[in-house]
Amino acid sequence: MRRTVAALSVTVITLAAGVRAQQTPPPAPRPCATPAHHEFDFWIGDWDVTTPDGKPAGTNRIESVLGGCALLEHWEGQGGGAGKSLTLYVAADRQWNQTWVDAGGNRVVLTGGLDGARMVLRNAWTGPDGAHMRSDLSWTPAPDGSVRQVWRQSRDDGATYQTTFDGIYRRRARR
Repeated sequence: MRRTVAALSVTVITLAAGVRAQQTPPPAPRPCATPAHHEFDFWIGDWDVTTPDGKPAGTNRIESVLGGCALLEHWEGQGGGAGKSLTLYVAADRQWNQTWVDAGGNRVVLTGGLDGARMVLRNAWTGPDGAHMRSDLSWTPAPDGSVRQVWRQSRDDGATYQTTFDGIYRRRARR
């Protein structure tokens, strides 16, 4: 009888340990939880965008999507233009990537990262006339919660730049 009770006890303990091991798998690591993945979170929000002298430029909504792995931009220009971008941190490359598309059928692909407190994304391409083109976009957060975005382009491989967009983002008032 004691031998049966001992064997039964060993069997119950073994089964309980096996069930416990199957019930509690370790939590899976969140793929986009590192601080680097959230360096651009200051851009998330609903924004009214103006030129530096206060003229309306458009509205923009930036949302965190895909479990915090990307930012989705929804731009509506004051003059009727519209565009969207998908921006994400690629850990394997240790850099940010953005693909912008607009209602005119244009696409811009940029890469970069933080430069101090500002996010800076760049690209280079050959223009239709053979010019060596470059773009340099920066987003700089201000202490008042606004963000300044400046887009510069070069037609001479970066020797000189012209500003093509300069916008101040201010959070939209709740309606």
